[in-house]
Amino acid sequence: MKDAAFPPDAVARLRLKLNGAVQGVGMRPFIHRLASDCRLAGFVHNGADGVTVEIEGGRTAEFLARLRTEAPPLARIDTLAVEEVPPLGGTGFAIRDSEGGRTVTRIVPDAATCEACLDELFDPESRYFAYSFVNCTHCGPRYTITRRLPYDRRQTSMAEFPMCPDCAAAYGDVADRRFHAEPVACPVCGPRLSHPIADIAATIRAGGIVALKGIGGFHLVCDARNETAVNALRRRKAREHKPFAVMVANRASVAAVAQASAAELDLVAAVARPIVLMAARAGVLAPSVSPGLSRVGVLLAYAPVHHLLFAALRGDDFAHHDRRAANDTILVATSANPGGEPLVIDDADAARRLGGIADLIVTHDRAIVVRADDSVAQVIAGAPSYLRRARGFVPEPIELPADGPPLLAVGAHLKSTVTLTRGREAFVSQHIGDLDTAETVRFFREVVDHLMTIVDVRPEAVVCDLHPDYRSTQFAESLGLPVIRVQHHAAHLAAVAAEHRLAGPALGLALDGHGLGLDGGAWGGEMLRLDGGRVDRLGHLAPLPLPGGDKAAREPWRMGVGALVAVGRANLAAALFPKAPLATPLARRIAGGDETLVTTSLGRLFDAVAALLGVREVQDYEGQAAMELEALVDGPEVLDGGWKLEDGVLSFAPLLNHIARFRPDARLGASLFHGTLIDGLAALAADGSSRTGTATVVLGGGCMMNRVLAEGLTAALAVLGLKPLMARRLPPNDGGLSYGQVALARQLQ
Repeated sequence: MKDAAFPPDAVARLRLKLNGAVQGVGMRPFIHRLASDCRLAGFVHNGADGVTVEIEGGRTAEFLARLRTEAPPLARIDTLAVEEVPPLGGTGFAIRDSEGGRTVTRIVPDAATCEACLDELFDPESRYFAYSFVNCTHCGPRYTITRRLPYDRRQTSMAEFPMCPDCAAAYGDVADRRFHAEPVACPVCGPRLSHPIADIAATIRAGGIVALKGIGGFHLVCDARNETAVNALRRRKAREHKPFAVMVANRASVAAVAQASAAELDLVAAVARPIVLMAARAGVLAPSVSPGLSRVGVLLAYAPVHHLLFAALRGDDFAHHDRRAANDTILVATSANPGGEPLVIDDADAARRLGGIADLIVTHDRAIVVRADDSVAQVIAGAPSYLRRARGFVPEPIELPADGPPLLAVGAHLKSTVTLTRGREAFVSQHIGDLDTAETVRFFREVVDHLMTIVDVRPEAVVCDLHPDYRSTQFAESLGLPVIRVQHHAAHLAAVAAEHRLAGPALGLALDGHGLGLDGGAWGGEMLRLDGGRVDRLGHLAPLPLPGGDKAAREPWRMGVGALVAVGRANLAAALFPKAPLATPLARRIAGGDETLVTTSLGRLFDAVAALLGVREVQDYEGQAAMELEALVDGPEVLDGGWKLEDGVLSFAPLLNHIARFRPDARLGASLFHGTLIDGLAALAADGSSRTGTATVVLGGGCMMNRVLAEGLTAALAVLGLKPLMARRLPPNDGGLSYGQVALARQLQ
């Protein structure tokens, strides 16, 4: 919060202007109660640019101090301007009607059901008892039901549900927790589930799969301890290996499934309720939940229907359910998006697309306006780091270092997001997905249109990647606006630099899977220096063969063969890859110069090592080989002499040669690879720092989602006297790329 200097306590009148997440969060009734408690006269009202307050009396300093510390839980005051105005007298404090005008305020993200609403949900004396849509100003759906601003009921999908007299009374009562809570509803007037909770629980107990409509879309739900049910879900969804997230009832229930740190427990229980990666307890979950991995994504119940379902599965009567007690029920809760398509949100679409997957489809009659997957996070070096940013965080903006013209950035091709700027505010969209299907491209366009509507901004230019074949690039070129093209890995580093408000030149390591380089090559392991709009490549990983181009990313054995040729061990191709009959012919083609593509990608180096160690030769999903390799690490170990650094080129040929020659078991090999990689990258960064005089090192790119690498590298850099900076508010992968694109494009204009 940025505060002006406040005058000393006196009988004065002050005008306050609050901007940020200050509408739809209970701010006006809070201010009314606070002013009344401080015996101040005046008024409060919503406006197009935030909330305006005038207070008059002798306790204005107390009011201002408490405004900072006692604001509603979903509120965030970004700026608070204070000015003295002539006293008017009077004794009352009023909530005035909202003012119109062009909207420059914003809506808050969806929020998990609050404690007060949960108390009512299980209170037989409450009119919200067992009601699956209970909410108030402190919780419930926001962004996912809103069509446009200003945020009021008629602009949301709750417009179809006229309030009953009791709800209308609560909505209009300044002393009520539901004062101007736009989604307010009860069993008399509000939305309804298509099936009783008992029927949903019975289907799950019987080993069935339920498609359950929630806040931002449908989940596919089944018993996470039932291997038959989980296998059926994998088969029907055509998702062979990619891990499923699991949902538990509450914080006390996490211990049944995972060994969680205090920081992980705080993160999973935050109001946004992200999926959090934690160390899985052995022998608890069905083996097919997260095959080949040591961690599991854990999610707490966050909507009323989830809490009711966990009570029913435990066999509790709702009136006597202890919602805070540990519950041993564990559910798979995965996004309902068959075949990589967008998340299902529409009831008719659910019947069409999920009918062959789910045994029971549970809908409700409140429309979901905006798709929003569950967010995914982990704790790295004691603080949150996001892998996917969506429900619970979007559309909260992230400030840019400076003001500038409105820009639209369209990201890359994988893990797509878009970003729209308004002044210093950058509104990064929810996770969209990979732009591989027509359905996802349509969703991408929907997100762009909705974001421009909700922010009420039309961009002056559009920012895209250098790669001409990305669908996002082609979309940018179709808009008829000036196009600004930004190199992929420069955008990764610019995103982290902008988040941390770095001023001046920045040195960074972009550790990634793929991106078109400034020289037209396949980059992904780069040391760059950013200075305004200028990008200088100071170093990189030694290139490895990329046999088959994009095929190599799907078939790590190809990278393994390429690595063998690179270190003079082509003769081992047949022995190391007996299941790949093309291994020896491919080795000959590479050695003979018929395969000319090369890459500096760290992601492809991970693939090569995973293949050489026999961990993974063919990938079912992006990053599978690297994730399974990470899961094998007991503790990073450094192979003495395992890397070479010459003229800014970092080679791991000695390590690759050691693995090919001695064939260590997978666990030892994974530990040697991670430890030696960390050691070599730290040396590369130190070399760049000494050449540029920059002690701060920005770390970005998809490989920074690897916790072993991220924690090891940040610690190694600190030992060398350098200051590492990681992505904290956005994913380090392509999910944060659009933010980096606008940050860098602002400096190019």
